[in-house]
Amino acid sequence: MAFDFKTSYILENDRVQLRPLSAEDYDLLVHFSKEEPELWTYSLVPASNELALQKYLQLALEGRENQREYAFVVYDKTRDAIAGCTRFYDIQLAAQSLQLGFTWYGKAFQGTGLNQQCKLLLLDFAFRIMQMERVEFRADEQNKRSIAAMKRIGCVEEGVLRSNGVKPNGERRSSIVLSILKAEWEQSVKENLRKLCSL
Repeated sequence: MAFDFKTSYILENDRVQLRPLSAEDYDLLVHFSKEEPELWTYSLVPASNELALQKYLQLALEGRENQREYAFVVYDKTRDAIAGCTRFYDIQLAAQSLQLGFTWYGKAFQGTGLNQQCKLLLLDFAFRIMQMERVEFRADEQNKRSIAAMKRIGCVEEGVLRSNGVKPNGERRSSIVLSILKAEWEQSVKENLRKLCSL
């Protein structure tokens, strides 16, 4: 099955559903921007207020239109509620490589196992359906919680891109780079992540 940016892919299991992000999702997400702006402390593209969320959605939808990105809304089935967003980006079909990020969840959904469930669906889709050979992750070097979560699911640390970005406050950011290769996914990471999801 070839990946098509125009297709509305829905990824789901018993716990979570990931569906393509749309402009209409503004109303479902805006309360996070109003009530939990700190969710984007480490993000290079924050959605920490109403105007920023509009821009966030616009950039995500343009990324899909330009065949560079594919963003999802995360729906937690157990709570019957929208939990956040995540995204494939820097998609390079010819090179069979992409990045997985722009991931955020409301505070009530953090530490509940939701992230592992999402990553299992997304990584399986990336390697099996999209036929990727490499999935890359990046995070602010200071975002210890996010880095720990990525290592927990099996990401291998590759190094640090020094001063490679600008934070919303104008400060420079260094980004840690991690990845999972298809062979690693098939040999051990997939099964380990499944076990994490069953805890």
